[in-house]
Amino acid sequence: MRLRDCGSVALSMSLIVLYIGKGKGKTSACLGQALRAKGHGYPVAFCQFIKRNGTSGEQRLLASLLGEAFRAGGLGFVRNVPDRAPHRREALALCAWACSRLVSSWLLIADEILYAWSFGLLTDDELASLVDCAQKESCNLVLSGACAPDWLLERADCVTEMLARKHPYQLGKRATVGIDY
Repeated sequence: MRLRDCGSVALSMSLIVLYIGKGKGKTSACLGQALRAKGHGYPVAFCQFIKRNGTSGEQRLLASLLGEAFRAGGLGFVRNVPDRAPHRREALALCAWACSRLVSSWLLIADEILYAWSFGLLTDDELASLVDCAQKESCNLVLSGACAPDWLLERADCVTEMLARKHPYQLGKRATVGIDY
């Protein structure tokens, strides 16, 4: 494995971290990872699949903090969309953007990429290609979504599963600005 020089610290790692599950907190965990790494001065890239740009509070902050190293590249909800071709094109473009950021980043976060995979917007091979490239470039990789393929669960260094025990949606409550988005 290649050594990566980040200022005065030489690092020999390429961790794969997954935040999965049907519970709340996956994006929040991704944001925490970004803040932690950025707080130590490491270069961070952050992308959001599925979510349309300009729709959530974290996007404004990430754009301000990361500049060109942040991109939200989704077209919005996919579940009941009959024509997913435009969503797939956006997912592929964002995946290509993410790959282009691996060389200059110590940490790349692909928030909701596993939703894109589970909805068929990315194939196993396309997802594996991003993981392979991250490891080749010695870039740490954080991926989130409801579930992950078995091969990725096996390959990951850290898997945290969020469990939904109770959620306001179950009571018919709408999403709350500043809490849910």
